[in-house]
Order: sequence, then C-alpha cells, then structure tokens
Amino acid sequence: MADIPISSHFFTNRDGNTLMKEFEGILSNNPQVKNLDAVVGFLRASGYFSLRPFLDGINKVRILIGIDVDKYIARAHQKGELFFGAEEEVKEECLRLLKDDIEQSHYTKKVEDGMLQMVQDLIDGKLELRAHPSKKIHAKIYILYPDNYNQHCFGAAITGSSNLSGNGLGITEERQYEFNVKLTQYDDVQFAKNEFELLWEEAKNVPINAEDYQATLDKTYLKGDVTPYELYIKMLMEYFSDRVLAIDQDDPFDMPEGYSKFDYQADAVVEGYQKLIRYDGFFLADVVGLGKTVIATMIAKKFLIENGPEHTKILVVYPPAVEQNWKTTFKDFGLEKYACFVSNGSLSKVLDDSNYDVWNADEYDLVLVDEAHKFRNHTTGAFQQLQEICKMPRVETGYIPGYKKKVMLISATPMNNTPADIYYQILMFQDPRHCTIDGVPNLTAFFSPLVVEFRKFRKQENFDLKEFKKLAEKVRDRVIKPLTVRRTRTDIENIARYNKDVNGFPKVDKPIKKEYELNDHLANLFEKAMHILDKELTYARYQAIAYLKPDAAPGLYDNAEVISRSLAGIRKNGLVKRLESSFYAFCKSLKAFRQANENMIDMWENDKIFIAPDLDINALIEAGYSEEEIEQKMNEKAETNPKNASFKREHFDEDYIEQLRHDQTLLDDMWLEWEYIDDDDDSKFAKFEDLLKHELFKKDRNRHIGDFLPES
Repeated sequence: MADIPISSHFFTNRDGNTLMKEFEGILSNNPQVKNLDAVVGFLRASGYFSLRPFLDGINKVRILIGIDVDKYIARAHQKGELFFGAEEEVKEECLRLLKDDIEQSHYTKKVEDGMLQMVQDLIDGKLELRAHPSKKIHAKIYILYPDNYNQHCFGAAITGSSNLSGNGLGITEERQYEFNVKLTQYDDVQFAKNEFELLWEEAKNVPINAEDYQATLDKTYLKGDVTPYELYIKMLMEYFSDRVLAIDQDDPFDMPEGYSKFDYQADAVVEGYQKLIRYDGFFLADVVGLGKTVIATMIAKKFLIENGPEHTKILVVYPPAVEQNWKTTFKDFGLEKYACFVSNGSLSKVLDDSNYDVWNADEYDLVLVDEAHKFRNHTTGAFQQLQEICKMPRVETGYIPGYKKKVMLISATPMNNTPADIYYQILMFQDPRHCTIDGVPNLTAFFSPLVVEFRKFRKQENFDLKEFKKLAEKVRDRVIKPLTVRRTRTDIENIARYNKDVNGFPKVDKPIKKEYELNDHLANLFEKAMHILDKELTYARYQAIAYLKPDAAPGLYDNAEVISRSLAGIRKNGLVKRLESSFYAFCKSLKAFRQANENMIDMWENDKIFIAPDLDINALIEAGYSEEEIEQKMNEKAETNPKNASFKREHFDEDYIEQLRHDQTLLDDMWLEWEYIDDDDDSKFAKFEDLLKHELFKKDRNRHIGDFLPES
C-alpha cells in the first residue's frame, strides 16, 4: 500500500497519529489559541479529562452534544403532534449518558479527579455544555482559534469520525479505526466556526450547567459520602440480591384459582425480573416440567405492574402447538387484554403496519419468545423479523425508563450446537459492541474466537475433552450465568424450601422388558430394510451442495461436504428409528423420502434445481405451486439469504443424477414391499395394544389414580 504523503491534511489513528496527538501538537505550539469549540455525537467525561491537561492555556471550551432525537420525533408523530424540540427530554438523556459513563469508567484516582475538574470548569465558566434539542447530529467538529480571530491568525478545524471519547481520541487500548481531516485555511475554519455558532444558538435552551452535572455526580459513587458498611451492603446487593430477595407480601401477585404458589417459582420471578431490567432481557431455561409458562407469565405481570398497565403492551411469540396454553395462562392471570399472541411463523404480521389485527412493532414494551432456540440461525427470515421487532425502540415509555424493549427468551435448551447459538439470541436484547454484562463489554469480540475454536474441535476426530470443557465453561460462566435463570429437578429436590412444595418429583421405574415376535415375512422385510437404509442408500437427495462444482457457487456453502454428510446421517438415523419404532411411521417416512427424491430427479430433468434452506420445496410442489411460483418465492428468500438459489444440471458433478436414480430404484422397490403394511401386520403394535387393554392400567400398578380406573 502506498504511503500517505506527509503533506496530507488527513490523518487516522495508525502509528499513534491520533486526535489526541493533533490536539497536543496544536495547543503546545500555538499559545495564541484561546478557544475550543466542539460538536460531538456524544460526550464522554473520560474524553474531556484526558484532554484537560492541554487546555490550561484555553480560556473557553464550548461543547455541543448531538442527542439522538428520532425517538422524540416518533413519539410526537404517534400522538399526532408536531415536533418542535424536546428540551427537557434531551437534557435528561444527556445527563443520563454522562452518569452511565461515570459508572462504567475504569476507576482510578486520575479519573475521579478529572471528573471533578469538569465540574469546576463548569463553575469557573471555562467550560460550557449544551445539548441540541431538535437535530440528530452525526458531525464531529473541533475548532481551535485565538480571540479576535481573522485571516491573519492561526486557526484549525478538525472534522471526521472521532468523538470526544477515549476511543475517539485514541487513548484506549482497544482503538477503533478513525479517519479525520485538519483544515487551517481561514475560509475553512471560518465556515466551521459560523456553522457552530448557528447550532450553538439553536441549543441555547438546553444548557448543561454545573448544578446539573454536580447533581448527576451525586447519583454516583463520586458523591463521596458512602460508609464502608454501606459499601459492603451494596456489594452484597449487587452480587446476591437476585438470589435472596422474595416477592413482597403486598405485591399484587395473588395466584389465580387453580394455581399454587411455589417458592421455587416465586424466586425465579424475582431473579428473572431483575435480569430483565438490568440486561434488557434474559433466558428462562428451567428444565421441562417446572412451569416456565407460569413463571414467564408472573414476570410479565410484575412488569405490567411496575411499568403501569396503561403504558404496557406485551407480545407473546409461541409455537402453534402451545398457543392455547399461553392464551389460557395469560387469561387466568388477567393479562390477556394487554397482550398480543403471534405464532413464530407469523412475525411478519407485527411488522406490517397495515395489519390491524395486531399492534405495531414499536408499541410493545415486553416480548416473550417461547422455544427461543428456534431463532438461533441468524440467516433465516424469522430471526431477522424477530430481531427487528425486539430492537425497535418503544414508541412510548411507562414508569420503567428507557426506550429499549425488554425480551424474555424461554427455552430449556438455549444452546444446541455452538456458542454462536447463544450469541445470536443475545442480540435480541443486547448491543453486541456495547454490552452491559460485567466483564464482557463487546459480545462480538468475546464470541468470535470461541466460535472459531469450536469449529476446530468439531473437525477433529479425537479432540481434547478437557480443552473443550474449558471453552464451554468460559461461555457458561461469563455470559450464560448472568443472563439465565435455570433450575433442574435435582436442584428443586436438594433445596428443602423448594422440595416441601413439590414433595419430590415422581420417580420413574426401570423399564420392564416385554417381548414380541415378528412373523417370518415381517422379520425378513425388517432385516432387508435395515440393510438398505444402512448400506445401500446414498441419501444423495440431502447432499446436493456436496455435488456442486467448485465454480458453481464459490464461497456460498462453506463446509459443504461436512454439512451434507451430517444431513444424510440425520435422514438415515431418522428412518432407522422410525423402522424400529413403528411400521406405520416408517411407511409414512419412506413415502415422503421417495417423493422428495423423485422431486429432485424431476428438477434435474427440467434443468432447474432449487436449493432453498428457507423453503420447503417438497411441500410447495405437493401444494401445486408451479415452477415459476416456487422460483419467485425462492428469489424473495434469496434477498436476505443468498443460499436460497437455483442451479442447472451443468453446475453439478455428472454422477449426482446417477446417485439419485440409484436411490430412487431402491426406494421404489421398498415402497412396493411396504405400501400395504398396516397396524394389523405390526406385531409390536399388537403387543402394545394388548398391554394397554389388559395390564398397564391395572389399579395395583397405578395407585395414585386407582380410584378413577375400572376394576382389573
């Protein structure tokens, strides 16, 4: 790469050539400079006090802060009002951001002294702060000039990407890339100065004075009146409150008729609610059978109470199979009129402003997502829709401040395959580069090396189990624990306060062996089918991407062979399990596989082969969609995921069609042999039916429900 000319007015933060160095150079070599005006997207106290040692010769520093006013404009629009500025809200937001910066800064005595110096500069009049109430200002401008500035004086205007923060100045260890330009021509500097004066005048009604800033400091540890005992109590509350607090007796959490109030559920409500407020979301991951739906509903009700019923709308995203369970539970707890229920396949309704059956996406304050692990794949349309809903700011807040939605992800298995599963789900409620989890300020930086390392483990046949456990423990301890409420049945049984409510969980006896015999015909058929499934079928239908020529889709399908083998293995295992489980179930799966393989051959003959991970091509064909209609749907999916694509025969290895036809012959022959096998031929089903009728429901085997059973 060619070197940048020394005379260039541009500078980055490479090789120590930072904004801080530019300030140091200008202020050290030009003592006549007495004024610094700055327009910044946000102000960090850490940035100001780092620059402060070079400002002793400066008489006046004016900083204009550009607060994001889009949310205030949206709120006015929602109310049908014109937006004329939001002075009080902008001032509060500005002070809140300064407070957050103080609380999150790495503590040193130098940091504390710098923050107090900022107050003194405001008192002395050396520093003036204003926040702009009506523009979303992206510009970063720094203007340095002497008193009575004219064309014969030295002045400089710096503009570019750097905010007045540690990162922007280039003084932090993890420097982000910055690109700036320094102008010293009089016309350029004067133009910037004039623009600043216009913006400064527009912000005259939103001054941040010394009293405002001191009041903000008094809400932080810098107030300085905390006793050692209070600090000790604060530490206990910070680390253990979510485990020891109980719901207040006066809290309106009366359980509906038919529901019991269990301590383990009440504790989960308290812990989960605190995580919801602190992190804007969390995982409710109790194992199956502990009542996650009831716990989630109780947390939703607590949120409703705290935020105010008149300010609260709740979105429940559910799998269709549990729709009635969610609606019934919400109704029993008196929440149904504050909630909207949408299946996990119908999220587009929420994003469709013209759909009046549901509230708009920005109206929700709380989002509950059941079986959240189904949204771990960030390339799917459903994930992107849910993320858009969750990250869209609340159009109006209630008594719980802030415009971020709160998100509850409900799943007994939040991480199925890789650390990336957790990462993408956390993105529903956390900013990846400004994370609020203690010790993990940047989620992307934390997860990226772990995902790469995990992939290496998966490719190794004999990997080091201890190293793998270390990787899993790092994810668990640093990220999963802070964000997750999870108890197992063993946890409940081992805590006396919990176990007294449930009186122990039912114990499952060891399996009782019951034998059945297949007749000779079925035994031979079974053995033959098992051999074909395991040894003869190639499962080419599920390995299409492995047969693509290298230049057909470069970089589109990473690890194609590994993925294809995995899919083929899953299909084989599924068919084997079906065969062992139920002949009826096996026949249904065999029929579906045979048809899917035939569909792929038909696509080959038509010279248009669809590979669409986000579409069920077989279902569309069965539903009667034409080739053109299928291609149109696939193209729509391809806009967000290019892996949905159409290929021609020439894009595949020549032996792919031979493998498909080989499998089709085997599947056709198997279908001829299995087509008319039904329950009457299934010896296993006949044995099970006999057990149901004459043994399994005897009173002496079912003592707890014996009164409801007929005599043996």
